[in-house]
Amino acid sequence: MRLKLIILGRGIFVKRNQLLFLSLISSLLVILTSFFQWDLVDLITEFLMLPIWLGVYASFIFVTVWALVHLFRYKYWQPLIIQLITIAIWFFFPFNQVNLDMNFKVHQDKREEVATKIENGIIKPNVSDNPSLIHLSKEYNWLSKGGGDIVLEGKGKEKSILFFTYRGMLDNFSGFVYDPNDQRPLKSDFDGDFKQIEKVHKNWYYVSSY
Repeated sequence: MRLKLIILGRGIFVKRNQLLFLSLISSLLVILTSFFQWDLVDLITEFLMLPIWLGVYASFIFVTVWALVHLFRYKYWQPLIIQLITIAIWFFFPFNQVNLDMNFKVHQDKREEVATKIENGIIKPNVSDNPSLIHLSKEYNWLSKGGGDIVLEGKGKEKSILFFTYRGMLDNFSGFVYDPNDQRPLKSDFDGDFKQIEKVHKNWYYVSSY
C-alpha cells in the first residue's frame, strides 16, 4: 500500500512538472508569435501562417484547460498563473507597436540613404510596367517588406517614398513614408485609402490602408 502511494505521488509529481513545462512553452510561443507574426507573414505568407496561428493558440487553450483541471484536483496553481499572466500580456502589451518602433529605429538610416540616392538620381524606377515602383537591390531589399519594392508618389519635383512594413492585396498595406519636405501624406496617396496617418519622426510618417 505504501509503495502504491509512493508510485502515485511520483506520478503526480511528473505530471506536474510536465504541465509546468508545457505551460511555459505554450506561453512563450504565444508571446513570440504575437511579437513576430508580421515578420513571419512576410516570410511565409498569411495563408501558411494560418496553421501556425491555429496550432499555437489551440495548444495554449488546451494547456490552460489542463491547468484548470490540476488546480481543482490537486490544488496545483503555478501553471494556471503562468497562463493568466500570458493572457494579460497578450491583451495589454502593444506587440505590433513595439515591433514597428524597432523596425523604424533599426532601419531609419539605411532608408534615408535610399531616399538620398533616389533624390540624386542614383536609384531610379526600374519596373517596366510601373514608373512609380522601384525594386531594391539585394543591398537594400530587406528595408521594405513584401519583396523589397518601394513606391514613389509625385509631389512636384520631389517624391515621397513608401517603404512597406506589410504588403497585402490591393490597397491593404502599411508602411513608413519618407517625405523630403515633411508634408503629411494625403489619404489617397500611393493608391491607398489610409485609415491611419501618424508622424513618427521629422520627414517620416506611418501609414496604414485597409
